[in-house]
Amino acid sequence: MDLETILANEPVIRLISFFGVLVVMALWEVAAPRRARSATRLVRWTNNFAIVILSTLVLRAIFPIAAVALAVLAQERGWGLINHLMNHPINQGSVPNIFILILSILVLDLAIYLQHVMFHAVPALWRLHRMHHTDLDFDVTTGARFHPVEIALSMGIKLAVVAALGPPVIAVLAFEILLNATAMFNHSNVRIAPVIDSVLRLFIVTPDMHRVHHSILPRETNSNFGFNLPWWDRLLGTYIAQPSAGHLDMTLGIDQFRSPRDLWLDRMLVQPFIGAVGAYPIKSETEDR
Repeated sequence: MDLETILANEPVIRLISFFGVLVVMALWEVAAPRRARSATRLVRWTNNFAIVILSTLVLRAIFPIAAVALAVLAQERGWGLINHLMNHPINQGSVPNIFILILSILVLDLAIYLQHVMFHAVPALWRLHRMHHTDLDFDVTTGARFHPVEIALSMGIKLAVVAALGPPVIAVLAFEILLNATAMFNHSNVRIAPVIDSVLRLFIVTPDMHRVHHSILPRETNSNFGFNLPWWDRLLGTYIAQPSAGHLDMTLGIDQFRSPRDLWLDRMLVQPFIGAVGAYPIKSETEDR
């Protein structure tokens, strides 16, 4: 299958990938759950998927172009750092395509990591992002549970990065599929043997690693920001190996919006606009880790 065919079928490819990973992780959660649920799947899944649908409609309404389509346009018009460098006569054919592909995915992943940190550091952005953290359980649907306004801002940032970087089209498509799949994987309530987890988290963010990020304790909430790759947290000092209370006894969520009623769509949508910002935004002073 050539690139043109892949791009023509991008929505189908992404949809198949989404539902494929969702089904696999959901079945894994049933077969080998890591923690007992505190709320019924019916309430959580219905409302979590409802906000996914709403966010998708918002994106369609606001943005006339998606990241992959913008990468095509950037390639055609020579926009972005990579396109500029690769089109320079000195560099044409001198850099292997696989190197550019890997480098592009790494830079895109670093951008997502930095964006995530920013949404924890700026109080106004935390108000939007905290809806993701108010889920009282942690499973495959949590990975897609973001406020529509945050989704719109995230898309704007992603488009700006793609335009500035000018990555190969196939790199953007691969990253989009990878980000979607790993977000569902590392939010899943699945049991992985500790020895296997310790190896996996050298290369990919595992559920046990990311679950720390959903702890009610601000120090742990402001750690383990990575979605795909675990290296940024280790390199930039935001890595915490395990929650202080242990995975089975840790409390998930934040100290606000702890009623089961807050899991409903109408309540989720207004969470950014009510209540105090709380103690979760990253402080400017160094925290003990």
